[in-house]
Amino acid sequence: MTGPDARPDPRPDPKATLHRYLQLHRDALVWKLDGASDYDVRRPLTPTGTNLLGLVKHLAAVESGYFGDTFDRPLPDRPSWFDDETPNADMWATADQSRTEIVELYRRVGAHADDTIEALPLDAPGRVPWWPPDRAVTLQLILVHVIAETARHAGHADILREQIDGSAGVRREHSGLWQAEGQSWEDYRAGLQQVAETFR
Repeated sequence: MTGPDARPDPRPDPKATLHRYLQLHRDALVWKLDGASDYDVRRPLTPTGTNLLGLVKHLAAVESGYFGDTFDRPLPDRPSWFDDETPNADMWATADQSRTEIVELYRRVGAHADDTIEALPLDAPGRVPWWPPDRAVTLQLILVHVIAETARHAGHADILREQIDGSAGVRREHSGLWQAEGQSWEDYRAGLQQVAETFR
């Protein structure tokens, strides 16, 4: 067959695109731990206790629930703390939970989620146990929801890590941050402060 109809579809696969953005934000989150001390990844850096390792732990629970339980594909060998009703139990690592353990769990959960994404079409129905029972969901909705949550927390992690040692950006090798040539971040920040002072 010849003619326009024979050309490959130039549009990207929607599921692959969504999956790629999820992985981008997963990677951005995990690299925020690289090179930081065990103390720095655990210490609370906001008034509400937000900490780097806790964000990774939280998102492991998030992905396990949304890509596992929602589609009747529960994560094998779920950690017992998934069912801990202590407030914010998933937002911080206990003294006996190592960084390696938490990161490996996040990667294991991610691989399980990837299997769900691969196995199901975007319109596959699911049910989120903690959402209203009459709320219809699909894999597409869950992908968008988890991408948004992961991106939000990756942004939190970016700011936390910047407070620790100045590391910032989407990737260690390419931050994606614009900076004027020859200008230091200290000079840039000083300029912003000067403008802000005019509003005191």
